[in-house]
Amino acid sequence: MTGLIDCNNFFVSCERVFNPRLRNIPVVVLSNNDGCVVALSNEAKALGLKRSDPYFRIKDICAHNGVAVLSGNHRLYGDISSRVMATIAEIAGETEPYSIDESFVHFDPAFTCADAEKAGREMVRRVRRNVGIPTSLGISCNRTLAKAAARFAKRYPAYRSVCIIDNEERRRRALELTALADVWGIGRRLRRRLANYGLVRAIDFADWPERNAEAVLNITALHTWRELNGIDCVSPKQLDMPKKSMCTSRTFAKNITELSQLSDAVSIFATIISRKLREQHLATEGINVFLHTNSHRPDLPQYCNSAYAPLGEPASDTMAIARAAQKALDTVFRPGFAYKRAGIFISETIPAKAVQPSLFIPQADRIRRQRLMETVDRINASSLTHDRVHIASYTALEGLVNCNMRSPQYTARLDDIITVHNGH
Repeated sequence: MTGLIDCNNFFVSCERVFNPRLRNIPVVVLSNNDGCVVALSNEAKALGLKRSDPYFRIKDICAHNGVAVLSGNHRLYGDISSRVMATIAEIAGETEPYSIDESFVHFDPAFTCADAEKAGREMVRRVRRNVGIPTSLGISCNRTLAKAAARFAKRYPAYRSVCIIDNEERRRRALELTALADVWGIGRRLRRRLANYGLVRAIDFADWPERNAEAVLNITALHTWRELNGIDCVSPKQLDMPKKSMCTSRTFAKNITELSQLSDAVSIFATIISRKLREQHLATEGINVFLHTNSHRPDLPQYCNSAYAPLGEPASDTMAIARAAQKALDTVFRPGFAYKRAGIFISETIPAKAVQPSLFIPQADRIRRQRLMETVDRINASSLTHDRVHIASYTALEGLVNCNMRSPQYTARLDDIITVHNGH
């Protein structure tokens, strides 16, 4: 049996752990730069608010209905996520973290369905008790059906946070109640394509003849079709495929006209994307820096462009990537424009173990840089902040973006630790 444990309204739940006043009231969490809604509580959903709603359009609705509006506090969410995953691992024999708020779990092969349900309920209970985060757990014979079961566990209180699809009757009933849009692995483009064949519900897709599925679907969609029919196809390797491309960017709170300010921002992006590469044991041969003006301001001159800067050899070294980024920025920057967005994009990554060393870079320098990056990552991982040790050109990102409604860094800054006062 495979399970999928999903944290309910995760960003909102993280905020409620440290601020009980947010419980039972509508709450929305905004994206970087306070642009749009990325998470919302059930109470906010009941008001008709939706994910991706631009904040400026719903600002009056929020004020009129007493909605608590918060800037995204992703460092806090990441720390809470690691605590949730550690708690799950204490009970589950094997786990596969899938996203910041989801993880697949694999139960002992000797478990009966009753054993799996008992372990699952203990998992949900312990995460709520130890971390304070409510979760839902779906259990079935493969990952796709476990995902579907988790959705039922979250939607229907009668399941008491744990739903099991363990026989043919339950499988078919679950698929009859599931729209094709809600099936894991069915994207918007594939959904439109399948609609041309009259496939609207998950059960329609699962009952599609195999010869039709094999003729029309690619291998990934075919695996989804087979999993809906109770066959285990999706392997851990498919879930853990390294990213072929990466992007780190921000929309600025105010238009930027000075090269020095853009240079500061690019140094931050280089630090972030280098850390991402090292975390996934990847390297890159070069990076792209891009700049955009504000397309919503037609009264201002418009300009957007990007420039590519190669590295001496494939690397994940922060200093090498930062130097390349500065060269690319110098190439793409044009004075006289007000820039609203910038970022670094990597179009191709390679495994760090597969890097072909350059003959023109001494081996001793390469080893010294590698050890330096390992030391920096180790120090930052052991501290309360990601950037305790950083390159000299790195500056705080908060000054460049809007985050005026962000909650304190309860788990990342000593100054923000909650103080309990004696009421007497």
